[in-house]
Amino acid sequence: MQDTILPEELVAAARRVIEANAALGRRVTVAESCTGGLVAAALTEIAGSSEVLECGFVTYSNEAKTDLLKVSDDVLDTFGAVSIATAWAMAQGALAKSGADVAVAITGVAGPAGGTEKKPVGTVVFARAEKGADPGDVIADKRQFGDLGRGGIRLQAALVALELLLPEDAPPAP
Repeated sequence: MQDTILPEELVAAARRVIEANAALGRRVTVAESCTGGLVAAALTEIAGSSEVLECGFVTYSNEAKTDLLKVSDDVLDTFGAVSIATAWAMAQGALAKSGADVAVAITGVAGPAGGTEKKPVGTVVFARAEKGADPGDVIADKRQFGDLGRGGIRLQAALVALELLLPEDAPPAP
């Protein structure tokens, strides 16, 4: 019997997120674009994830970002879908819509097409928002994974997102 269809590295990272957040009684949510639900899928591979994962939003199109997460058209028009401003707005929207304690957003260019000179294939942006935190204190990161292929970029993006879902004082991965 096959226990998981996901890479063990991804499942191990998800297990750390579930265990660390469960120990603190924290609920999490994810707002995913280029990962298409991969982070939520990894989290739900773990028994007991229902105690931690509130919900996930797959907002692949700009319209979904505005409709579901209330990302403003101005942000999308000014900075683009793959930007710290958009990731931050996605995280804030997911936090507001879900009632979770922490939200992580992921948006990027998984390829093979869609890259530009300023945002080549492999560019992924992340943001984390926490309940009760100052919304002016932006926690975001932009990574250039390079052209690892669509699956490779999505896997690396999911791993970074899971790392961002860990509580600040969580021990490092073994």
